[in-house]
Amino acid sequence: MSQQRPVLRVALLALAAAILAFAVVAGGLGWQAYRYGSAHDRATSVVEGIVVEDGIGDLGDIRVRWVDQAGREHMQRFGIYDTDRYTRGQAFPIAYDPAEPAPRGFPADPEETSDEDDLVVPILIAGFVTVFIAFVWALRGFLFRRAAARSGRLMVASVLAGDRPDGPPISVGNSTWIALADDRRRDPDRWQRVMWHPVVDAASGPVPVAVHGDVSSKRRVVIVMPGQVRLVPIGRLRHQPPKRVVLEERTDVSGDLHDFVILPAGASLPRARRWWWRAAVFALVGAALGGLGGVLFAGGLAVPLTAAVGAALLINVWALTGAEP
Repeated sequence: MSQQRPVLRVALLALAAAILAFAVVAGGLGWQAYRYGSAHDRATSVVEGIVVEDGIGDLGDIRVRWVDQAGREHMQRFGIYDTDRYTRGQAFPIAYDPAEPAPRGFPADPEETSDEDDLVVPILIAGFVTVFIAFVWALRGFLFRRAAARSGRLMVASVLAGDRPDGPPISVGNSTWIALADDRRRDPDRWQRVMWHPVVDAASGPVPVAVHGDVSSKRRVVIVMPGQVRLVPIGRLRHQPPKRVVLEERTDVSGDLHDFVILPAGASLPRARRWWWRAAVFALVGAALGGLGGVLFAGGLAVPLTAAVGAALLINVWALTGAEP
């Protein structure tokens, strides 16, 4: 049995997930960047190291041998930008804090900020992605309100479920499509994808609806179902069935299971899943995939950060596609 899942509630959940993921990334990397910057500021002594290995990894890191003023030898790996200058056998200036018992070296070349940038740039990227997600939701809301404000006309609608057999390996569920016709005697000639709403499960066969917007154009339209429920459109109005999507009639799941199942005395059916249950599942899947990527490609602090990002992205994919539960 379907639970209420108004679009605004889903949008707020997706936005909250994106903001939380950004907070995790900014908090984790920001703290690391602060510690790096503080340690770098205390590195006032400069010595000359020697590059003993270059071209390490995909980014061409170098390994440097250097000796501090106390005569202790260190071997340290650095990320650099100028890979042509700092090759094997070349000098590489090292700054360090002589007060530290086990000093960490930093590039004394002010142009070599690779390690610091590796902490700051992901925060900026995460911030950009979060703003972009918020913009997408705001744009969808603006286009919905603009279309809903246009004049309406009566039409007949059929609710269809869309499936992509050649889609990605991880499916967020079937899409919801509304097939429109001028009256019951005509075949549908327009198709509008919408975000799922519980009202579509109650639509059995063609139902009269009000359509706001220009149905002769390709602009999205707002369909008002019986009960004055406005469906939020996704994408443009189509005058041909969508390609690579198999459209089928939806199974009516609006009825209560108690109407069809006879239970023994004292027994009861299990409670229906909450509207956010599917979001929780995708959050776990996204966190697992993101965390696995962090383990394979970075490790350490990157694991919880990529897990948070993966969860937020998959929740927003599920929410923005408006898939059915």
